[in-house]
Amino acid sequence: MKNYRTKIISNQEISPGYYRMRILAPGFSETAHSGQFVMFRVQRSLPPLLRRPFGIFRTGSLPADCDGLPPKEFVEIVYKVVGRGTTIMAELHEGDKVELLGPLGNGFDAPSCDGERILVGGGIGLVPLYMLAGELIEKGCNVRLLMGGRTRDDIFAVTEFERLGVETYVSTDDGSLGEEGVVTKVLERKLQKFPKAEVFACGPMPMLCAVRDICVANKTPLQVSLEESMACGVGACLGCVVKGAGHTEERPSYLCTCKVGPVFKAQYLDWNALAQSHGCGGCE
Repeated sequence: MKNYRTKIISNQEISPGYYRMRILAPGFSETAHSGQFVMFRVQRSLPPLLRRPFGIFRTGSLPADCDGLPPKEFVEIVYKVVGRGTTIMAELHEGDKVELLGPLGNGFDAPSCDGERILVGGGIGLVPLYMLAGELIEKGCNVRLLMGGRTRDDIFAVTEFERLGVETYVSTDDGSLGEEGVVTKVLERKLQKFPKAEVFACGPMPMLCAVRDICVANKTPLQVSLEESMACGVGACLGCVVKGAGHTEERPSYLCTCKVGPVFKAQYLDWNALAQSHGCGGCE
């Protein structure tokens, strides 16, 4: 983990309301893994004052300049404009100063390939799956990505996933792109075809609950990346705790998303408590 006082390389809208920001971060890629995140803050005296958490989309480096300077290492985040903080972010340009704390948290556990690897992402939940897909492809895994969104505007980076060698499937609730319907319907079909698959998912809680129920019914291993609000990102504020499996009043089990997660094996979480805290009922 390192605190970067750095600057923006680029900040571009890639789909209506979705932006990709590339930030100068020397040495970041040496320690970053799929599923980790950064805490981001604009370097100016304007609210919001607290850092905001954003998943890492990818890391990389730009070619060396003609004057012989070393390559510029960077980290990319993808965000959706939903409030005051992200509205400010969308107005930033090349050269603007920002602060990053990261990489933070525990990411995906990508074991050796002994079956199909199915990634399920909804909306901004696609972000942590890009690095994971690359890691799995490097290991020689067969990787399938199921991308879901309400409309075509919630689907992005399809070409980039395909360039990695990932087989992609797109579905939207309104049928404006790909198959019409929820992405979990596609998952049900794929698990019937690939019963030895392992699933990795990130997205809104109703989608994650449905993915979890499908995986339980099929006895399929599942890892999920949770999207929880965070104030510090290092486990100090305890604002992102979730209930673990087996939680009782006599033996409470609380898991700090920013320290233990944000990626969890599904069996370690109390899914009814998670669903209720996000206002979407309970899981089966």
